[in-house]
Amino acid sequence: MIRVVVVDDQAMVREGFAALLNAQEDIEVVGTAENGREAIAAVGEHAPDVVLMDVRMPVLDGIAATRELAGHPTKVLMLTTFDLDDHVYDALRAGAGGFLLKHAPAAELLHAVRVVAAGEALLAPEVTRRLIGHFVSARPAALTDARPARLAALTDRETEVLRLVAAGFSNAEIACRLVLAEQTVKSHVSRTFTKLGLRDRAQAVVLAYESGLVRPAS
Repeated sequence: MIRVVVVDDQAMVREGFAALLNAQEDIEVVGTAENGREAIAAVGEHAPDVVLMDVRMPVLDGIAATRELAGHPTKVLMLTTFDLDDHVYDALRAGAGGFLLKHAPAAELLHAVRVVAAGEALLAPEVTRRLIGHFVSARPAALTDARPARLAALTDRETEVLRLVAAGFSNAEIACRLVLAEQTVKSHVSRTFTKLGLRDRAQAVVLAYESGLVRPAS
Protein backbone atom coordinates (compact mmCIF):
# COMPACT_ATOMS: atom_id res chain seq x y z
CA MET A 1 0.00 0.00 0.00
CA ILE A 2 1.36 3.41 -0.99
CA ARG A 3 0.81 5.94 1.79
CA VAL A 4 0.30 9.52 0.61
CA VAL A 5 -0.01 12.98 2.18
CA VAL A 6 -1.73 15.59 -0.01
CA VAL A 7 -0.59 19.20 0.43
CA ASP A 8 -2.36 22.17 -1.19
CA ASP A 9 -3.68 25.46 0.15
CA GLN A 10 -6.97 25.04 -1.73
CA ALA A 11 -9.42 22.76 0.09
CA MET A 12 -11.20 21.67 -3.09
CA VAL A 13 -7.92 20.61 -4.68
CA ARG A 14 -6.85 18.67 -1.57
CA GLU A 15 -10.19 16.92 -1.30
CA GLY A 16 -10.31 16.11 -5.01
CA PHE A 17 -6.85 14.57 -5.06
CA ALA A 18 -7.49 12.70 -1.82
CA ALA A 19 -10.76 11.22 -3.13
CA LEU A 20 -9.11 10.10 -6.37
CA LEU A 21 -6.15 8.51 -4.59
CA ASN A 22 -8.25 6.80 -1.91
CA ALA A 23 -10.36 5.16 -4.61
CA GLN A 24 -7.32 3.10 -5.64
CA GLU A 25 -6.73 -0.32 -4.09
CA ASP A 26 -2.99 0.26 -3.71
CA ILE A 27 -3.02 3.88 -2.46
CA GLU A 28 -4.11 5.33 0.88
CA VAL A 29 -4.19 9.04 1.80
CA VAL A 30 -2.98 9.13 5.40
CA GLY A 31 -3.05 12.89 5.85
CA THR A 32 -3.58 16.31 4.26
CA ALA A 33 -2.07 19.75 4.84
CA GLU A 34 -2.68 23.28 3.57
CA ASN A 35 0.89 24.62 3.77
CA GLY A 36 4.49 23.47 3.92
CA ARG A 37 4.76 23.69 7.70
CA GLU A 38 1.74 21.43 8.16
CA ALA A 39 3.18 19.12 5.51
CA ILE A 40 6.39 18.61 7.47
CA ALA A 41 4.36 17.85 10.59
CA ALA A 42 2.19 15.39 8.66
CA VAL A 43 5.26 13.57 7.32
CA GLY A 44 6.61 13.28 10.84
CA GLU A 45 3.30 11.91 12.10
CA HIS A 46 2.33 9.57 9.26
CA ALA A 47 5.64 8.62 7.58
CA PRO A 48 4.08 8.51 4.08
CA ASP A 49 5.77 7.05 1.03
CA VAL A 50 4.87 10.08 -1.10
CA VAL A 51 3.94 13.71 -0.46
CA LEU A 52 1.89 15.36 -3.19
CA MET A 53 3.20 18.92 -2.67
CA ASP A 54 1.92 22.17 -4.16
CA VAL A 55 4.63 24.71 -5.03
CA ARG A 56 2.99 27.98 -4.01
CA MET A 57 1.49 28.02 -0.50
CA PRO A 58 1.33 30.43 2.46
CA VAL A 59 3.32 30.07 5.70
CA LEU A 60 5.94 27.80 4.08
CA ASP A 61 6.00 27.11 0.35
CA GLY A 62 6.49 23.71 -1.25
CA ILE A 63 10.12 24.28 -2.18
CA ALA A 64 11.16 25.24 1.34
CA ALA A 65 9.21 22.30 2.75
CA THR A 66 10.85 19.93 0.28
CA ARG A 67 14.27 21.24 1.26
CA GLU A 68 13.50 20.51 4.92
CA LEU A 69 12.42 16.98 3.99
CA ALA A 70 15.55 16.31 1.92
CA GLY A 71 16.96 13.78 4.38
CA HIS A 72 13.65 11.98 4.85
CA PRO A 73 12.87 8.72 3.02
CA THR A 74 9.50 10.14 1.91
CA LYS A 75 9.43 11.03 -1.79
CA VAL A 76 8.09 14.44 -2.83
CA LEU A 77 6.01 14.86 -5.97
CA MET A 78 5.62 18.55 -6.74
CA LEU A 79 2.44 20.04 -8.20
CA THR A 80 2.61 23.10 -10.42
CA THR A 81 0.28 25.06 -12.68
CA PHE A 82 2.87 25.90 -15.34
CA ASP A 83 5.13 23.46 -17.18
CA LEU A 84 7.98 25.99 -17.37
CA ASP A 85 7.83 27.26 -13.83
CA ASP A 86 11.12 28.55 -12.38
CA HIS A 87 10.06 27.15 -9.02
CA VAL A 88 9.93 23.59 -10.35
CA TYR A 89 13.66 23.62 -11.16
CA ASP A 90 14.35 24.90 -7.64
CA ALA A 91 12.14 22.12 -6.26
CA LEU A 92 14.12 19.43 -8.09
CA ARG A 93 17.35 20.88 -6.74
CA ALA A 94 15.79 20.86 -3.27
CA GLY A 95 15.23 17.11 -3.54
CA ALA A 96 11.83 16.58 -5.16
CA GLY A 97 11.47 13.25 -6.94
CA GLY A 98 9.53 14.76 -9.83
CA PHE A 99 6.74 17.13 -10.73
CA LEU A 100 3.26 17.02 -12.19
CA LEU A 101 1.02 19.62 -13.78
CA LYS A 102 -2.16 20.22 -11.78
CA HIS A 103 -4.33 19.86 -14.86
CA ALA A 104 -2.85 16.46 -15.76
CA PRO A 105 -5.37 13.65 -16.35
CA ALA A 106 -6.29 11.47 -13.38
CA ALA A 107 -4.50 8.46 -14.86
CA GLU A 108 -1.28 10.48 -15.12
CA LEU A 109 -1.53 11.54 -11.48
CA LEU A 110 -1.99 7.95 -10.33
CA HIS A 111 0.89 6.77 -12.49
CA ALA A 112 3.07 9.58 -11.13
CA VAL A 113 2.41 8.65 -7.51
CA ARG A 114 3.25 5.00 -8.20
CA VAL A 115 6.42 5.86 -10.14
CA VAL A 116 7.75 8.25 -7.51
CA ALA A 117 6.87 5.82 -4.71
CA ALA A 118 8.85 3.10 -6.47
CA GLY A 119 11.79 5.43 -7.07
CA GLU A 120 12.42 3.71 -10.39
CA ALA A 121 12.32 6.66 -12.78
CA LEU A 122 11.97 10.40 -12.97
CA LEU A 123 8.42 11.49 -13.67
CA ALA A 124 7.68 12.76 -17.20
CA PRO A 125 11.36 12.80 -18.26
CA GLU A 126 10.76 14.57 -21.58
CA VAL A 127 9.05 17.50 -19.85
CA THR A 128 11.49 17.54 -16.94
CA ARG A 129 14.54 17.51 -19.22
CA ARG A 130 13.11 20.43 -21.19
CA LEU A 131 12.45 22.40 -18.03
CA ILE A 132 15.86 21.69 -16.48
CA GLY A 133 17.60 22.44 -19.75
CA HIS A 134 15.77 25.76 -19.98
CA PHE A 135 16.81 26.94 -16.54
CA VAL A 136 20.37 25.62 -16.64
CA SER A 137 20.80 27.56 -19.90
CA ALA A 138 19.38 30.65 -18.26
CA ARG A 139 21.64 30.30 -15.22
CA PRO A 140 25.24 30.00 -16.43
CA ALA A 141 26.42 31.22 -13.03
CA ALA A 142 25.15 27.99 -11.52
CA LEU A 143 27.76 26.01 -13.47
CA THR A 144 31.06 25.64 -11.64
CA ASP A 145 34.32 23.83 -12.26
CA ALA A 146 33.83 22.00 -8.96
CA ARG A 147 30.87 19.97 -10.15
CA PRO A 148 32.62 18.16 -13.03
CA ALA A 149 35.36 17.24 -10.57
CA ARG A 150 32.80 15.21 -8.65
CA LEU A 151 32.36 13.02 -11.69
CA ALA A 152 36.04 12.04 -11.66
CA ALA A 153 35.24 9.36 -9.08
CA LEU A 154 33.08 7.52 -11.60
CA THR A 155 34.25 4.78 -13.93
CA ASP A 156 33.63 5.21 -17.67
CA ARG A 157 30.70 2.80 -17.44
CA GLU A 158 29.19 4.64 -14.46
CA THR A 159 29.54 7.95 -16.31
CA GLU A 160 27.71 6.51 -19.31
CA VAL A 161 24.97 5.14 -17.06
CA LEU A 162 24.58 8.54 -15.39
CA ARG A 163 24.29 10.17 -18.82
CA LEU A 164 21.51 7.78 -19.80
CA VAL A 165 19.71 8.22 -16.47
CA ALA A 166 19.78 11.98 -17.08
CA ALA A 167 18.35 11.39 -20.54
CA GLY A 168 15.32 9.77 -18.93
CA PHE A 169 15.99 6.11 -19.67
CA SER A 170 14.78 3.43 -17.27
CA ASN A 171 17.11 0.71 -15.98
CA ALA A 172 15.63 -1.75 -18.49
CA GLU A 173 16.19 0.67 -21.37
CA ILE A 174 19.76 1.36 -20.26
CA ALA A 175 20.42 -2.39 -20.07
CA CYS A 176 19.19 -2.78 -23.62
CA ARG A 177 21.28 0.11 -24.98
CA LEU A 178 24.47 -1.02 -23.24
CA VAL A 179 23.83 -4.75 -23.72
CA LEU A 180 23.97 -5.44 -20.00
CA ALA A 181 21.82 -7.35 -17.53
CA GLU A 182 19.27 -5.10 -15.83
CA GLN A 183 20.63 -6.12 -12.41
CA THR A 184 24.09 -4.97 -13.53
CA VAL A 185 22.64 -1.59 -14.50
CA LYS A 186 20.93 -1.32 -11.11
CA SER A 187 24.30 -1.95 -9.45
CA HIS A 188 25.96 0.75 -11.58
CA VAL A 189 23.17 3.21 -10.74
CA SER A 190 23.42 2.43 -7.03
CA ARG A 191 27.22 2.85 -6.96
CA THR A 192 27.00 6.06 -8.97
CA PHE A 193 24.43 7.57 -6.61
CA THR A 194 26.51 6.55 -3.60
CA LYS A 195 29.72 8.06 -5.00
CA LEU A 196 27.99 11.33 -5.88
CA GLY A 197 25.84 11.54 -2.76
CA LEU A 198 22.63 11.53 -4.80
CA ARG A 199 19.27 10.64 -3.32
CA ASP A 200 17.41 9.72 -6.49
CA ARG A 201 17.16 10.07 -10.26
CA ALA A 202 15.83 13.63 -10.07
CA GLN A 203 19.01 14.79 -8.36
CA ALA A 204 21.05 12.80 -10.89
CA VAL A 205 19.39 14.70 -13.74
CA VAL A 206 20.11 18.07 -12.12
CA LEU A 207 23.76 17.17 -11.48
CA ALA A 208 24.25 15.83 -15.00
CA TYR A 209 22.95 19.06 -16.53
CA GLU A 210 24.78 21.38 -14.15
CA SER A 211 28.07 19.54 -14.57
CA GLY A 212 27.84 19.71 -18.34
CA LEU A 213 27.71 15.92 -18.71
CA VAL A 214 24.40 16.43 -20.50
CA ARG A 215 23.78 19.61 -22.44
CA PRO A 216 20.36 21.26 -22.66
CA ALA A 217 18.55 20.61 -25.91
CA SER A 218 18.51 23.49 -28.29
